[in-house]
Amino acid sequence: MKYVSSPEERQKKKKKPGRFRWPVRVFFMSVAISAVLSLVSNELLGRASLPVSFAILLAFIAIGILFDIVGVAVTSADERPFHAMASHKEPGAREALRLIRKAGQVSNICNDVVGDICGIVSGSTAAIIVVELERQLNLSNVLLSLVITALVSGFTIGGKALGKIVAIEKSTSVVYTVGKFLHIFHRGR
Repeated sequence: MKYVSSPEERQKKKKKPGRFRWPVRVFFMSVAISAVLSLVSNELLGRASLPVSFAILLAFIAIGILFDIVGVAVTSADERPFHAMASHKEPGAREALRLIRKAGQVSNICNDVVGDICGIVSGSTAAIIVVELERQLNLSNVLLSLVITALVSGFTIGGKALGKIVAIEKSTSVVYTVGKFLHIFHRGR
């Protein structure tokens, strides 16, 4: 007697060969994004004054927080309001649905790839600022490094904590806003 596999077992067999495809793609995406952001950071900081360097640092922290908000909102949003919007052909509704349906991957990219890279780049940016401050003030002070590192950590972690509250409470509007933004690029398709 021959064993006939269930549809679920056949589906699992089909998924197995490609199960490492996503982590490999994320690895290469992370390397590329990290290289680009580090290059941009180094180029900008090489010629920047201290106020501009602090602005660059705050920009990296803000980007990390913003992407964290999107990643959390996508995982906590409900599809139902977007079905109604998509049926009325509202711009961005279909893109929002696509984001929610791929919530795991979107969250991975937003929270882990972009968020973590921004955290790393903001740390190295803070280190460059500390070195420049020490050079300009002609001192070598561990306290200065501790203060700047603590402030960067505080802004990043506090900002992400606040962002998570917003993302969960306003998930529909956050996802819809991102969907409308993505719609701008999908109009021609």
